[in-house]
Amino acid sequence: PDLAVEIVGIETSGDKWRGDLAELGGKGAFLKEIDRHLVMGAVDIAVHCMKDVPGDQPLPEGTVFAAYLARDDVRDAVVFRTGSPYSRIEDLPPGTRIGTSAVRRKAQLLRFRPDLHVERIRGNVNSRLARLDDENKFEALVLARAGLERIGMQHRIGQLLNHDMMCPAVGAGVVGIQAREADPKIIELMRLLDHPETRTHITAERTMLHGLQGHCNSPIAGHCHTTGDGQLSLIGMVFSREGGTFAYAHEWDKPDRAPELGAIVAATLARKGARNIIAGIPH
Repeated sequence: PDLAVEIVGIETSGDKWRGDLAELGGKGAFLKEIDRHLVMGAVDIAVHCMKDVPGDQPLPEGTVFAAYLARDDVRDAVVFRTGSPYSRIEDLPPGTRIGTSAVRRKAQLLRFRPDLHVERIRGNVNSRLARLDDENKFEALVLARAGLERIGMQHRIGQLLNHDMMCPAVGAGVVGIQAREADPKIIELMRLLDHPETRTHITAERTMLHGLQGHCNSPIAGHCHTTGDGQLSLIGMVFSREGGTFAYAHEWDKPDRAPELGAIVAATLARKGARNIIAGIPH
């Protein structure tokens, strides 16, 4: 409470762009301006949603994630337009338009309901909700529950999707704090916020993601958690764009072997054709 903190808002290319993120270099479009400020010393820390941190690009030289906050709910949520007669994806008639910004969500929605029209919608969550209610284009959106809760819009949630229907994004529900390696005092301070179990889970998930070397148009899902007997459980999935083809892997390991578990799941997915799926997706 005695620490003076200045919040520096940085509008990124990804925030401003309304087209295909691949044209801006993928998810990195949300990070590069922030990373530049951190490396130059204009800010002391950078705060990221870990699901937006690419797995196929290294962190800027001289930076490290000093802390991962305790994980929020990782599930995706369906938000129906105001006045919609529907409350479940299962009940939507064929041809219904659903909006989402993520190729991962699109692939899994079409795997479950290939008769729906799943279309891209960009912008921050508030602007997407406004478009849902005002434009009469979409019957529903699929958004992260954690993101809705962070802006106080959890009351708009109509349905929460279980992991069988919608495997989460790698890093879902996790906020990461990035700092310069040359600032040990800042790193030590941020370590007070670090949640060790979340760090373990993120390490496994991101090791898997890095091993797959997927690009920004790759529908990749992954989720690690600790089982009741203390083991690490990691699920990984890679989908074709329309969800018709996918690779699945689920492995367990000891809690001190998160990197090894991530590598094992990536290798298992590769043996099951994941890299061929990724290579077949334009980017």
